[in-house]
Amino acid sequence: MASELKEFLSTLKQKLNIIEVASAYISLERKGGNYWACCPFHHEKTPSFSLNESDQYYHCFGCGESGDVIKFVQSMENVEFMEAVQMLAARVHLEVPNSGFDSRKTAEIKRKKDAVLKILNETAHFYLDNLNSGKADKHVEYILRRKIPSHIVRRFGMGASLNFQDLPRYLLSKGYERQDIIDSGVVNETEGRLSDAQGGRLIFPIINAMDEVIAFGGRKLEKTNFAKYVNTRETIVFNKSKSLYNVNLLKKLKKTQTISNVIVVEGYMDTLSLYEAGFKNVVASMGTSLTQEQARLIKRYSDNVLISYDGDGAGQKANMRGLDILKSAGLNVKVVPLTDGLDPDDIIKKLGADEYRRCIDGAMPLIDYKLRSAEKGFDLSKAEDKRGFVAQAIKIIKTADSSAERDDLLKQLRARTGFTYESLLRDLEAAPVSEQTQIKPVERKDLSSATDRASRFVVASYLFGAKTDDDAPLSEIPFTNDVHVIIAKYLKSKFLLEERVQPAELLEFFDEGTEEYLELCRVFDYSDGDKLKGAVAEKYFFDCIRSLRITKIDAQISGVQQRIADERGLAERKALTAELQELIIQKKNIKDGERK
Repeated sequence: MASELKEFLSTLKQKLNIIEVASAYISLERKGGNYWACCPFHHEKTPSFSLNESDQYYHCFGCGESGDVIKFVQSMENVEFMEAVQMLAARVHLEVPNSGFDSRKTAEIKRKKDAVLKILNETAHFYLDNLNSGKADKHVEYILRRKIPSHIVRRFGMGASLNFQDLPRYLLSKGYERQDIIDSGVVNETEGRLSDAQGGRLIFPIINAMDEVIAFGGRKLEKTNFAKYVNTRETIVFNKSKSLYNVNLLKKLKKTQTISNVIVVEGYMDTLSLYEAGFKNVVASMGTSLTQEQARLIKRYSDNVLISYDGDGAGQKANMRGLDILKSAGLNVKVVPLTDGLDPDDIIKKLGADEYRRCIDGAMPLIDYKLRSAEKGFDLSKAEDKRGFVAQAIKIIKTADSSAERDDLLKQLRARTGFTYESLLRDLEAAPVSEQTQIKPVERKDLSSATDRASRFVVASYLFGAKTDDDAPLSEIPFTNDVHVIIAKYLKSKFLLEERVQPAELLEFFDEGTEEYLELCRVFDYSDGDKLKGAVAEKYFFDCIRSLRITKIDAQISGVQQRIADERGLAERKALTAELQELIIQKKNIKDGERK
């Protein structure tokens, strides 16, 4: 890491408070000396995500994730390191130096992103100007026919593509590089010719949470064989599975009020209609099944989500594909039942905002919605269909979170089918748990040797203040793991200079995702200090040190024994035998409890 970057990052972190930054993303509760929350990186019901304000780092005791304020923003915003730095620097009004920060590869990626974002912004203004040029009659006619108010058109930055040729000519005339224009996704290249990827369509800019235009959606205006809606292809700044339409305005809304829930719809028009009707807490998945990344994005704004997809068959199936993903992310999921054949836009336009409010008031918990959807495929007046429905319903009820919920659902199923509660309960107990819907707990397998675990406990005792150099000199402890050796060197330098140990500094020593970084996270599992305190921990600490010393002597004994076997000279063999005897005596003394 360049010294200039290191110095800047040090200044940046001094001006930031990880608690203030994190509280903008997750709900925190203070317990003892730390703040706690349900981990934003894995599903859990009991908070195991700890933030240390004094040392400015976080650690999850469930999944093992650790990091500082920069890594936290990286993960939450799904951005690169330098983008997170720039976001945090803007927060505290620091200017990021222009030079000395990036490798050639990183610098080129940054240049490409900057160029693509400029082209996308330029394109958004180009489309907007087209819409207001007096030449976009078909686009304006469509807007009027769909009853989109002018202030909503402006609020969402809607625009118009008039043809396939004007946009590439315009961007080239502005001096943008041809390859950057292609890489931005706004144009297609065919046999060397460039054409507007949204040619002739009504344009919906897709804007991220940082208010950057990252892509476009386009609605066709004429009857053709082309798709009704088309999105910009994926680029260096746009990944559809990680994006939500209208997240930029949702973020602004959160700054002014608490968001009790987020309404998720399928497309652009549903979003516009709900927003205009006063439901500003709305985002769109843009026609795709919801992903884990989108679920995490929603969770930044609320733990409660209302799915409001179309009331037709396709919309119902789309619901099912995404609901379990949302639930597995720790969101409280409800489904808004809509009249068959109608979408949210239809309800707002034909029946009014009050009717849609009634739909929201009738939102159903996920498991109830699944049961209702399953029932639609059967005629319960027929014995065969009734048995088929019960078989599907039992599989769904098996996924209930509690015994009380299962009991209530079984009683409802009894009322719907006429089967006895006892028979339904027997079927439920015999039914296997569905692998598709079962939420598996985070499992962290630690295959470390007993020696490495002992080494980890000892170094953690020093790192988190349970022990000092006076308890047992660090220089005399033979750590077995390279990560622990590095931590020990860091600690010795701090002890020597009488400086405060700051565990978060170690997060900069190892590359994220490496085995070394994972081992550091295992050391951080001791960061709450509870496992390092008390008489049992005291005894275990010295037992671990003795174990490490014995391991070292065993390795030395094996080495000497091999040298004796290889040696042919009598005098040399005698000397090695004497050395071996001395090592055996040292091992016996350690086993007898003598600390050396």
